[in-house]
Amino acid sequence: MKDYLPRYIELYKSGELFKRVEKLKGILEACNLCPHNCGVNRLKEEKGFCKTGSKMIITCYGKHWEEEKELVGTGGSGMIFFSFCSMRCVFCQNYDLSHFKDGEEETPERLAEIMLELQQNGCHNINLVSPTHVIPQIVEAIYIAVPKGLTIPIVYNTGGYENEETLKLLDGIITIYMPDFKFFDSDEAYKYTNCKNYSDVTRAAMKEMYRQVGDMVVDDKNIAVSGLLIRYLVMPDFFSDAVRVIDFIAEQISRNTMLDIMGQYEPAYKAFDYTKIARKTTKEELMEVVKYAKEKGLVQIIASE
Repeated sequence: MKDYLPRYIELYKSGELFKRVEKLKGILEACNLCPHNCGVNRLKEEKGFCKTGSKMIITCYGKHWEEEKELVGTGGSGMIFFSFCSMRCVFCQNYDLSHFKDGEEETPERLAEIMLELQQNGCHNINLVSPTHVIPQIVEAIYIAVPKGLTIPIVYNTGGYENEETLKLLDGIITIYMPDFKFFDSDEAYKYTNCKNYSDVTRAAMKEMYRQVGDMVVDDKNIAVSGLLIRYLVMPDFFSDAVRVIDFIAEQISRNTMLDIMGQYEPAYKAFDYTKIARKTTKEELMEVVKYAKEKGLVQIIASE
């Protein structure tokens, strides 16, 4: 494959990337970046659902090898973890950083340095973990990093609960979208994530993500360069919900969608307070979902235990 250059480089050259930075920063004055639509003035350090003011909090960063093989390749995925989140999953395995402050406030200039450091260390991409609530600061960092040599894909690693209008401002900036589709049933989703209308919001978001980047494209070394990768975590006794998720992906996104069906679920944080999700997912439950996805015609299935 011919060398791939992310679209954000052209957006920088045309001046459009700077315009996006300004638009996104302006949203912080009455924040509706995510579907919670809190309306707080984060530029004056008012805080809503995400508990974050004007500055992002970076927990840690580095080269990671536990992502999908298309992301880690031979050089690893350059993951950056942000404190806090736009969701409140009761079973979150990273609750110490997603529900509470864990890290230091950093500037876009510092984040740009981190991105360039990860690229210099051979990472194939910049993997932004839970970026939704700090996307203005992230896009500003990309704007700073591009003239200094940033050229690798940007991965948007999200729980899936995204404002469609915010996503439109990321068109051409994000190279790889990697959302979770946690629950199809919105009542169940609210119980376990504290996110209203999760299913409707997530489905609209995934359609927008797919419109922007399409099916996953890999290079001649099988390393992802652009596209959509959806993750579905198999929960105990949620097969009927999984069927609805897979039907949506196959019928309304694409049968060529790269789908990682994950069987790693085990109770964490407050999950033991809920009988239905207070046990591990079995291998049989995982394989039942994988079988259905294959029967539905999905052709890029990853099954991870």
